[in-house]
Amino acid sequence: MRILLTGAIGYIGKRVLIQLLEEGHHVICSVRDQRRFSTKLYEENIGQIEIIENDFLDEPTLENIPKDIDFAYYLIHSMSTSSDFMEKESISAQNFRKALEKTDVKQVVFLTGIINEEELSDHLQSRKNVEAKLASEKYALTCLRAGIIVGSGSASFEIVRDLVEKLPVMVAPKWLKTKCQPIAIRNVLQFLIKVLGVEKTYNKHFDIASNDI
Repeated sequence: MRILLTGAIGYIGKRVLIQLLEEGHHVICSVRDQRRFSTKLYEENIGQIEIIENDFLDEPTLENIPKDIDFAYYLIHSMSTSSDFMEKESISAQNFRKALEKTDVKQVVFLTGIINEEELSDHLQSRKNVEAKLASEKYALTCLRAGIIVGSGSASFEIVRDLVEKLPVMVAPKWLKTKCQPIAIRNVLQFLIKVLGVEKTYNKHFDIASNDI
């Protein structure tokens, strides 16, 4: 299958790419700067990789997205704290949807955050807005909602580990009592790969997590 992978040089994207290549798929890697994409990790499968440069905030740059794609991953997240980050995420998702509606894509998979409260943080509210912007009548959307992803290199995990290692005693903010349900990176990858082409996941969202709270 021909699969469009956004966020191909990100923490999740690099690992998804390896899995897709191992399963024999042809992957079109969407990156903002091709010079930052290292092919060393994928030398054995380089013939299965196509690299394109796109900035989803700049609609004209999306014209090089191939029409003949079967599936796509939307793995674009902003960790920005700027006042306009929510607007930018919304524009990015909208431009992605408009570009994908011109292709043969059957399903888009979006990895987002768990949304289980009425009052959300700005970042979770933005993720929810992105879900709405990605929805389309031209393709199916599958949303996987995860909490903290546990794995070496994960920003959330590294922050927690640094706090534990460097600050054995600290004054804790009130959100310390907020419960979370983490998930291992290997399990996130399993979900991301296994939902491809599974029609019962089309136009639905799923919370993915471990049993531990």
